[in-house]
Amino acid sequence: WQVGNYKRTVKRIDDGHRLCNDLMNCIHERARIEKGYAQQLTEWAKRWRQLVEKGPQYGTVERAWCAFMSEAEKVSELHLEVKGSLMNEDFEKIKNWQKEAFHKQMMGGFKETKEAEDGFRKAQKPWAKKLKEVEAAKKAYHAACKEEKLAISRETNSKADPALNPEQLKKLQDKVERSKQDVLKTKEKYEKSLKELDNATPQYMENMEQVFEQCQQFEEKRLRFFREVLLEVQKHLDLSNVASYKNIYRELEQNIKTADAVEDLRWFRANQGPGMSMNWPQFEEWNADLNRTLSRREKKKASDGVTLTGINQTGDQVSQPNKHSSSLSVQSNTVQSVQSSYNPFEDEEDTGSTVSEKEDNKIKNVSSYEKNQSYPADWSDEESNNPFSSTDANGDTNPFDEDTSPAMEVRVRALYDYEGQEQDELSFKAGDELTKMENEDEQGWCKGRLDNGQVGLYPANYVEPIQ
Repeated sequence: WQVGNYKRTVKRIDDGHRLCNDLMNCIHERARIEKGYAQQLTEWAKRWRQLVEKGPQYGTVERAWCAFMSEAEKVSELHLEVKGSLMNEDFEKIKNWQKEAFHKQMMGGFKETKEAEDGFRKAQKPWAKKLKEVEAAKKAYHAACKEEKLAISRETNSKADPALNPEQLKKLQDKVERSKQDVLKTKEKYEKSLKELDNATPQYMENMEQVFEQCQQFEEKRLRFFREVLLEVQKHLDLSNVASYKNIYRELEQNIKTADAVEDLRWFRANQGPGMSMNWPQFEEWNADLNRTLSRREKKKASDGVTLTGINQTGDQVSQPNKHSSSLSVQSNTVQSVQSSYNPFEDEEDTGSTVSEKEDNKIKNVSSYEKNQSYPADWSDEESNNPFSSTDANGDTNPFDEDTSPAMEVRVRALYDYEGQEQDELSFKAGDELTKMENEDEQGWCKGRLDNGQVGLYPANYVEPIQ
C-alpha cells in the first residue's frame, strides 16, 4: 500500500514475457537432445548390423542380436517424433501465445505493462496527494512542539537570572504563549489532514485492488497456459504410454526368445560340419581338353560380372585378362550395355564412390571376420581388428550441429539480458550490440559474433536490427 510499491506487480508482467522465452529455450534444448539421441541410435544400429551380419555369429542367435538394431531404429523414429512434437506443437504454441498476450510499443516496453502502470498511478494519485499534506502538517506540528519546549526552557532559566529586567521576562512569557497557540493550530491541522487521509483510504484501497485484480487475471492466464503446455510436453516425452513403444520391446523379447541353441547347432552341423556334402577323391583319367577348359575358366574369373561379345581372341590374349595393355579386337557395334556394381578394370580413385559407400568400406574394415572369407580363418588378437576399439564407434560428426544457412552480416542490439546455457551460446546484456552472421533457423536461433570476437548462438527474438 505504500507509494510506488505497486511496481513489483507491474514488473511481473515483464517477467511473464521473459518466462515465455525461457520456456521456449528449455523446450528447444530438449528437442536438440532428442534429435541427437535419435541420430546416434540410427548410426549405432547401422554400424553394428553390418558388423554382426559380416561376423561369425549365425542362425537364430544372429537374428536375436540383430533385433536390438531394429529396436534402436524404431526407438530413433519415436524420438524424432518427440523432437517434432516439441518444436512444431509446444514451441510454436508458446511463441504464438506470447505474441498474442504481449504487445510491444513503438517506444519500447509492452502495452500491458503501461496499462497496469497507469492504472496503479491513477488509483494512488489522490491518496498520495493527501499523504503528502499529512506529512507537511506533521512536520509543522513537530516544529511547533519543538519551538514551544525551547520557549518554556528559556522562560524557566530567565526566572532564575536576577540580572534580567521585567520587560525581557515579559517577552519570553509572550513567546511561550504564542508557541503554545502554534502547537494547538498545527496539531489541529495535522489531525484534520490525517482524518481526511483516513477517509480517503477505503476508496484508495478499492481502486488499487481493482487494478491489482486485473493484473492477477492476466497472470492467471499465463500460469494456466504454462500448466497446460507443460502437461502437453509431458505427454510428448512420456513414451511409456505409447502403444508402439511397448510393442517394440515386446517384439524384441519375442525375437530373443526364438533363439534356439539346438537349432543353430543342427544348422551348423548340416552346413559347416560333418553334415556337409563331400566329393570324396576318386581316380580320374587325364583329359587334355578338360584340363584346358578348366584352366581357361579359372583365368576368366577376374572378369566376372562383365560380358563382352564379338571378341576375336588370339592365343595368349586369354591368359592376361587383368593387364591394361592387352590388345582385344572388339567390334564396337557388338558390345552389350552392361551395368555392373564392380568393375575390376577401374582404379579405386576413378570409381566415384559416394560418401556412404566409403563409410560402408570403413565399417567393413573394422570387422575382424567375414562369413564368406576363405579358410583357414583365425581370429586376430591385434587391437586394430577389435570392433570394440574402433574409433568409428563414436562417429566423426556431431549430431547436435544444426543446419545453418549463410546470410549477410547485420548489426543488432540486445533487447534483454541473456545468459548462455551451452558452450556454443553467447551471453549479453540488454543494450549490447553484436553482429548477426546467420539468419534465424526453424527453432528461432541465430548465429552471431560479439565485439570481443566470440561466436555462438542466441535467441533471435532477444535482439532487434540497428536502424
